[in-house]
Amino acid sequence: MQDEQDDDGPLWTRARSNDGTAFAELFDRHRPRVYRRALSLLGDVHDAEDVTAAAFYELWRKRRTVPLVAGSVLPWLLVTAVNLGRNSRRAAARYRKLLDRLPREEEHVDPVDPADAEVRQRLEESLRGLSPTDAALLVLTTLEDLPVWQAAAAVGLQPPAARVRLHRVRKRLRADLHDLDPTLRSAPGGTA
Repeated sequence: MQDEQDDDGPLWTRARSNDGTAFAELFDRHRPRVYRRALSLLGDVHDAEDVTAAAFYELWRKRRTVPLVAGSVLPWLLVTAVNLGRNSRRAAARYRKLLDRLPREEEHVDPVDPADAEVRQRLEESLRGLSPTDAALLVLTTLEDLPVWQAAAAVGLQPPAARVRLHRVRKRLRADLHDLDPTLRSAPGGTA
């Protein structure tokens, strides 16, 4: 979490007045966390760097209208990184489809365990089905450990509405992935 010494208010006021030094301090303060979020979404360091840079570019571009949430621009940056990451994944998927249609000389064998690949694929499919707001709420509360009220403010909802949406998202994910519960899988040598 963030403590009082990390209040972005004074820096943000200066940055909104075109102070590049203040913006650079905000970048240095929040870049690691935004990068980690992008990397966890995309799984590729280069793509994560691109999304991080794009999130800060958007922050600079929209600096006159970006609100602070609990004294910080971090929630806005995290939501923006999630949205940019989703857009990047969709673009990559379109590109992969194009490449898959091209003729090849030899097939590539993926060394990933098929069970792990299935879990990851099913989770990604389920998450892709979420609205951007629901995905952002889930990421901010579950992965970034922000309180619901901060996540709600970051996506423009009231906390009670955010709690209801999170409940529905978690219920949906449990239903979509119910058969992947590790406690239901058999032990090595056992039967399912």
